[in-house]
Amino acid sequence: MISEKIQNAINDQIKAEFDSFYLYLAMSAYCQSINFKGFASWFAKQASEEQVHAMRFFDYLVDRGGRVALKGLDTPTLDFASIQDAFQQTLEHEQIVTGRINKIYDMAVAEKDYATQEMLNWFVKEQVEEEASATEMLEKVKMAENKPGNLMYIDKHAGKRGES
Repeated sequence: MISEKIQNAINDQIKAEFDSFYLYLAMSAYCQSINFKGFASWFAKQASEEQVHAMRFFDYLVDRGGRVALKGLDTPTLDFASIQDAFQQTLEHEQIVTGRINKIYDMAVAEKDYATQEMLNWFVKEQVEEEASATEMLEKVKMAENKPGNLMYIDKHAGKRGES
């Protein structure tokens, strides 16, 4: 059985993951609206990953005999100053998510909840990838600043995310 404190933290994280889903979906819509289909696809794939993350927490809580308490989602930002701004916000957002996961991990360590620590190990590794991916895209977009042809090239390749 999972403690009430960790159950509540995981329920908060489920909400945060679905909020992330909504945020990246809004970023995808923004990119669509300014005809950057590749970036839109990148953000849509990011949104899908966040939904998977939410369900991973959801399933874990159920498996541990906890109670899932779904909470309302926040309305995401709908407008961005630029593609660069969207990726800057992505990086900052992922850093916040990393902090949230680390706090849950700290709780699990304090409570000697080894199962939760083990489950969170996957998320700790995933956040390293998430921050690296956001940083890479932000740096590429920064390099293309004031060079529309380069930004279009990056957009084309961003749309191929996940292809082998």
